[in-house]
Amino acid sequence: MKKVLIVGAGIAGCSAALALAQRGWQVEVIEKQPQWRFQSSGIFVYSNGLDHFRQIGAMQDLVEAGFPIASGRNVYLDQDGRHLVDVVYPSLGTPPAPAILGIKRAEMHRVLSGRLDALGVPVRLGTTVLSLRQDEGGAHVRFSDGGEASFDLVVGADGIRSGLRALLWPEVQPTYSGFGVWRSVHRRPPALVDKIMMMGLGKRLGIMPISPERLYIFGTVAQPKDTWFEPAHWPETMRASFTEFGGPVRPFLDEISPDTEVLYTAVEEVVMPLPWHQGRVVLIGDAAHASTPFMGQGGALAVQDAVVLARLLEDGAPVPAVLARFGERRAPVCRFVQEASHRVGRAGAEQDPARHAQALQALPASAQAHVDDFYRQLHTLSH
Repeated sequence: MKKVLIVGAGIAGCSAALALAQRGWQVEVIEKQPQWRFQSSGIFVYSNGLDHFRQIGAMQDLVEAGFPIASGRNVYLDQDGRHLVDVVYPSLGTPPAPAILGIKRAEMHRVLSGRLDALGVPVRLGTTVLSLRQDEGGAHVRFSDGGEASFDLVVGADGIRSGLRALLWPEVQPTYSGFGVWRSVHRRPPALVDKIMMMGLGKRLGIMPISPERLYIFGTVAQPKDTWFEPAHWPETMRASFTEFGGPVRPFLDEISPDTEVLYTAVEEVVMPLPWHQGRVVLIGDAAHASTPFMGQGGALAVQDAVVLARLLEDGAPVPAVLARFGERRAPVCRFVQEASHRVGRAGAEQDPARHAQALQALPASAQAHVDDFYRQLHTLSH
């Protein structure tokens, strides 16, 4: 039985562990956190990602733990709450997956880690890779807990600040995108059942249900590099950052207090040239291609990486050759998403009032076509 080490137990790492365990690999997962602890805000996944979660046996549990928007409706409003346009996202897969799923990040990881437990995949917490050498016999790893082991494959899925990438590709560093993202979690009113995007001057603010009881709001703001906010002041800083917004988000902004779950993240990205592998070691997910969040595709790209890698390994070719094919197949898809997200981010950061007004006027005629074109191109690149 071939042995694989998965470094990192986030979305990419758990998904790779599940995909490979289902195909008969002996899987071991290590995670640097000493205990399971994940950001408490929400995430949304479109149907192209959900269809791949289905392929690793996790989609139904994720849907039951989150809030599916089967209609795919995304309502666009201006910052005062005036309606601009409704856009419908596709339901992909056979049978069709929900068009959009909102879910609390902690719930997503509860589902994925539960699937690992069900398959008997061991996860060693508080453990990192100290050193790695390769020869014809495999990849030989020394761990931070003093252990050593050899593997046929090592998958680096340890996120945007990947320790494995730093070990083998020290020249590849995250770069700051120019944006910060605010998130907070709130009680969901029964009538709020759609994803909502509010388009402000130089800012965007979204509302997304993540369970029958809860929703989260998420807002993007252009920020200078190295901007830092004292976490104790996050609630008041988030309220002040979006003080001009009204409409359906106003009650949630008003209720933000020191007791509210609030998170601020400076958005970084990783644009890593090929190859994404060295010998038997490969990077996937944010470790290889972290993107800005404006297309909502980060989770989808992670689980797609896992499924594609596992499929390619089925043909029995030498591992380094398979890893080269993996990078060649996935890099165009990931780069397309990164570039599309850049365009959307720049458009949303427009601070000239006249140009912003023009963009809002053009949105009703163009928004659906942009979504449809994005998914058409994504499908073509992915197949």
